[in-house]
Amino acid sequence: MAWHYKQQGSGRPLILLHGIGMSSNAWKPVIPILAAQRRVIAFDLPGFGRTPPLPAGVIPTAENIVSSLKDSLHDMGIDEPVDFAGNSLGGYLAMEAAKRGLARSVVALSPGGLWEREASAHVKPMFNIMRKGLKAFPLVGEALVLFPPFRMLLMAVPMTSQGWKIPARDAIVALRNFAKAKGFDDTLEAVEPFKEGHKITVPLTVAFGDRDWLLTAASQHRGELPAQTRWLKPRGWGHVPMWDDPKGVARLIIEGTR
Repeated sequence: MAWHYKQQGSGRPLILLHGIGMSSNAWKPVIPILAAQRRVIAFDLPGFGRTPPLPAGVIPTAENIVSSLKDSLHDMGIDEPVDFAGNSLGGYLAMEAAKRGLARSVVALSPGGLWEREASAHVKPMFNIMRKGLKAFPLVGEALVLFPPFRMLLMAVPMTSQGWKIPARDAIVALRNFAKAKGFDDTLEAVEPFKEGHKITVPLTVAFGDRDWLLTAASQHRGELPAQTRWLKPRGWGHVPMWDDPKGVARLIIEGTR
């Protein structure tokens, strides 16, 4: 199964993986900056954006998604370990790729899976309410994000406290991706706590912004990751920090994958 992707720049490949309910568009602010130094490949995960879900009967576990990604990279002529940067679910998958020997290095921004039993209690209920609301009243949500104060309010927890920085057009794309993602429910149900991170031997950087109000401290356990993991808490970053601080995020990714 081929994954849809956006590609820009040249040089050593750098793979970008987005969060649940999003698409490669989530990386839009940082791709041009990264592409000045690297061959940037931003994928749509299976069941999100323009990539179809995994084949019928294949549960979208981290293992199955990464296996499919390996096949897509092979089809592109990429078989050697490559650098990964992932956000939220994408960070979880990047760490899984490292565990399986597919990664040369990983930068994980607010990665999922670092909880002991399940994600922060508010995550699933909030996602369900948002998706039901956006499906029932799609034009209302799209009309509201045209105005910066409402855009800031709607994006505060799932993405960023600085929602006014997201152009209205990109905010609408984000709402549509979130509401229409075919793989959302199955993927959310399949996500389990990240395990056996001690198998990761490549450089790993993990960053949770101090304004990440989606994956709070209860979802930021360090016990499953290698002792040499570099942990950061950037100021002013929300759960999806690419819009908060494009230059800072790009700089961290370049440093972490150098």
